[in-house]
Amino acid sequence: MALLRHTTGEIKERKALTVNPAKTCQPIGAMYAALGVHNCFPHSHGSQGCCAYHRSTLTRHYKEPIVAGTSSFTEGSSVFGGQSNLITAIDNIFTLYDPEIIAVHTTCLSETIGDDLMQISQKAKDDGKVPEGKVLIYASTPSYVGTHITGYSNMVKGILKGFAAKTGTPNGKLNIIPGFCEPSDMAEVRRLCAMMGIDIIMVPDTNGVVNGPLTGKYEMFPKGGATREEIASMGDSMGTVGLGRWATTDGVNFLDAEFKVPGTILGMPIGLQATDRFIETLHKLTGKPVPEAITFERGQMVDIISDYDQYLYGKKVALAGDPDQLLPLVELIVTLGMIPAYVVSGTAGKYFDDRMAELTKDVPYDCKYKCGPLADMYLLHQWIKNDPVDLLIGNTYLKYIARDEDIPLLRHGFPILDRMGHQYFPTFGYTGGMRLLEKILAAIMDRQDRDAPETRFELQM
Repeated sequence: MALLRHTTGEIKERKALTVNPAKTCQPIGAMYAALGVHNCFPHSHGSQGCCAYHRSTLTRHYKEPIVAGTSSFTEGSSVFGGQSNLITAIDNIFTLYDPEIIAVHTTCLSETIGDDLMQISQKAKDDGKVPEGKVLIYASTPSYVGTHITGYSNMVKGILKGFAAKTGTPNGKLNIIPGFCEPSDMAEVRRLCAMMGIDIIMVPDTNGVVNGPLTGKYEMFPKGGATREEIASMGDSMGTVGLGRWATTDGVNFLDAEFKVPGTILGMPIGLQATDRFIETLHKLTGKPVPEAITFERGQMVDIISDYDQYLYGKKVALAGDPDQLLPLVELIVTLGMIPAYVVSGTAGKYFDDRMAELTKDVPYDCKYKCGPLADMYLLHQWIKNDPVDLLIGNTYLKYIARDEDIPLLRHGFPILDRMGHQYFPTFGYTGGMRLLEKILAAIMDRQDRDAPETRFELQM
């Protein structure tokens, strides 16, 4: 904490140095995506240390034991390549744990050496290390480029390349590729589609995998996750909807290019307008009417916004996290009459700047935003030191800035290491939006009550 107080308010141009990045590395996203496939065993092709970090971060976020293998590079494999290690690992995993699928992702070390996963995978099959009926899929995810979001995207494409096919017989279903989001959000997407009578195939689907019940019996492969049969039929679907431009575009485009399944890319359905667009898209693609129950939920959210606007209007917010989540969050913040004063994301993309400019063009404040490697939490802290905000929204690592600057923090995104609820309660959809509104209002009014003089400490509602 003492180090944070040395953060300078003088902002100087940085060309290479990143301090407290607003992101993590590709293999974490790849590992999470693989967990959304039923009976799939993620495998990290690199050192034990890399795999341990990725597993522990996911385990701490979800409070569930995350299973994954590693090629356990030694000095020799670090110099001469990890082919032997990977083939041995594949043989051991299928023999000892009997998964249907092994999903291999690379790390910095294996990518720097130049290991060719396609060639190694073929050799493993040729050598009889992949049993009959088992499948080996893979994705390139070096940590020295991209983020956990691009790693997720790469593994999603690897999953589709490994299974998706086209028989020529339409299945009447709609493909949904959720971005890097919570299992509770995936469950909410499935609930909304079911309410509209839409039969979907969701890949990945981590609901029931990283948020399952405590039964007293350990299951290495929980019942949740998309099955290989479901994924294989995605080439026969009527269309694909990707939720999150950064995390789903590659998968949506692959299904379109390979199987002529038309794709639509939306933002994550966080907040009123983003959820409206999602529901409208479902209606247009399938022809299914929007039931009164969904309209009722929307009306409740609008009512809450109307009731509590007076407490939120003009409050300044600073946000950090993934662009697929930040953009709809900013749209919600603007809808509430709040000010998205500062926004940073470690995942780069020109669309981020364009969309942020569009969302904030009518905001009566000079909003600052940045994405990419230098859009870190150090920069966010500098902005806040120059002009404080009323609320922080982001992952657990923002708690240090929150404490140092005495600002309320609403935890949202990845990773959340010191609170629960994210894996069980959605922020997608209208019901998720209502939960977000409740948390935002609670943070603002708790601070208002804490700071109120005795003469103004009264019942506000």
